Amino acid sequence: MEGYHKAVLLQESVDALVGSERNGVYVDVTFGGGGHSREILKCLSPKGRLIAFDRDEDALQNKPEDERLKLIHHNFRFVENFVKAELNNESGVNGVLADLGVSSHQFDTAERGFSFRFDAPLDMRMNRESGKTARDLINGCEPEELEKIFRLYGEVENSRKAAQLIERARKEREIVTTSDLNRALESITPAVAGHKYLAKIYQALRIEVNDEMRNLEKMLEGAAAILKTGGRLVIITYHSLEDRMVKNFFRSGNIGGEVEKDLYGRSKAPLKAQGKMICPTEAEIGENTRARSAKMRVAVKL
Repeated sequence: MEGYHKAVLLQESVDALVGSERNGVYVDVTFGGGGHSREILKCLSPKGRLIAFDRDEDALQNKPEDERLKLIHHNFRFVENFVKAELNNESGVNGVLADLGVSSHQFDTAERGFSFRFDAPLDMRMNRESGKTARDLINGCEPEELEKIFRLYGEVENSRKAAQLIERARKEREIVTTSDLNRALESITPAVAGHKYLAKIYQALRIEVNDEMRNLEKMLEGAAAILKTGGRLVIITYHSLEDRMVKNFFRSGNIGGEVEKDLYGRSKAPLKAQGKMICPTEAEIGENTRARSAKMRVAVKL
């Protein structure tokens, strides 16, 4: 699907993932437009294999014809179960890549409801075949719960006021579209850079609708479990909540960042961070503004 998504930190991430092991088995848990997967396949020998995941059915149309690729239409939180079934007694994979966040296709397709730029139904589901929508959330949650969602997942400064305004608006009529939501928040949306405020609101709703934080935690645990010793885990994040979870997991093996030690005082963490965090160059940001908040971290399996 042309123009679906422009892969961020493409060369940097694939170089960190594959290295010189061209015969290995790799996993791309966020297939999307297939940019990273295609680049990985270019690096692999005929013996190499790639297992990819995406829960959005639209992404399946981007699958290249390559017998080395297995594309699984499922949530990446189940990466351990699916990959172990695919490996069939093999020892593990050489690398796992995750490019988190929302694809350009999802943002730019009005009816998906991910963006405040369009008048569209409040949906925001990455898998449209399952779960609650943003509309369900906005109209069904108690104000206290909405406030918590906005504060935790969007770091919205006036989260209580936002929740109160939404409650007031939905008492008059159900909030159905993005325009309805934008209108409900109009009195507290800044006149200057109001898009930044709305972006936080929409981010918070999207994270809750798709259970992104819990899915990320389960994916990190699964990725650590399926990696071979010396295998690489490469994660690209787009907001501080994700990045903090990844950084904590790399350091301690859990998202809380609490390091557990064995009887000899050695850390039980299954991974070790490699090098420094990598961000896109100014040139890449100039070509793709959605890359501006990206951060890439790499860890190796101990």
